[in-house]
Amino acid sequence: MARTARFPLAAPSWPASVERPAPDRKIGLEYDHAWSRRYPVRVARAMIMDNVARPVARVLAPATVRGLEHLRHVEGPVIFAANHASHVDTPLVLTNLPVEFRHRTVVAAASDYFFDRTWKSVLWSFSLAAIPIDRSKVNRRSADTAADLIAAGWNLVIFPEGGRSPDGWTQPFHPASAAYLAHRTGRPVIPVYLHGTRRVLPKTAGEPGRAPGGSGTESRRAGRLRRSPISVLFGAPLTPDEGENTRRFADRLEAAVATLAREVRTDWWRARRDVSAADPVAGAAAAHRGPDAPAWRRAWALDAPPPGGRATTWP
Repeated sequence: MARTARFPLAAPSWPASVERPAPDRKIGLEYDHAWSRRYPVRVARAMIMDNVARPVARVLAPATVRGLEHLRHVEGPVIFAANHASHVDTPLVLTNLPVEFRHRTVVAAASDYFFDRTWKSVLWSFSLAAIPIDRSKVNRRSADTAADLIAAGWNLVIFPEGGRSPDGWTQPFHPASAAYLAHRTGRPVIPVYLHGTRRVLPKTAGEPGRAPGGSGTESRRAGRLRRSPISVLFGAPLTPDEGENTRRFADRLEAAVATLAREVRTDWWRARRDVSAADPVAGAAAAHRGPDAPAWRRAWALDAPPPGGRATTWP
């Protein structure tokens, strides 16, 4: 009886001579992600993150976390700006945040990669509280969404490079990301440096022209997952100075992340002492973009052991 039912008990038939339009799928920047911040979904996500994701992260990527004292003296909401070398960066940042930040944080994710399918949109919205942003150009809708959530009390994790680094070295920060949102919302930015995540899940080479934005092509193939220790360093909060434009603030933010990277190989004092005295901002940022050399030489320089043996202990 169900098979023989006619309209309105069943869907109306479609004339064979008329071309059927493609279904209107709300994905990408059009995806409605408000449901992922409702209370029942937040409780379910917190249960999974605390009881599943955190233990798995500790086994897969045992982390040395430094700089949490900076978060004890800052009042949210804040913007976490981190370097980006692997897809595991986002869950590792979230699982290592203090509990007062962890469950009130959304993640800015590339709409062309994480929201290009309905099932992926649902998955990342639920698991990471991800929101779609356009990384190929400045998009008013993306900026408005992020700024409105920050104004509503949500912290934001964003990767100002726009995509994963192809070799582990930090790429130039886009001013129309964390720096712009800090100017617009007046909230502080916490620089974050993740060391060693590219060994856990490295980026694989993608097809040229597939990715409209980011620091390199984005492959749809997953890399090989492997166990490796990592370091997560949180820096002191930064705010734009009076009269400082977004470009200059983005450079200063990139320099802060590069200084944290130097701490992994040296210590707190040497990481700041060795920065170029002529221009500390440009010198620190350029120092962690790597040498102008072939890919194998850049990878070798990034993984070279620190000079003088083991780094000194954390003060």
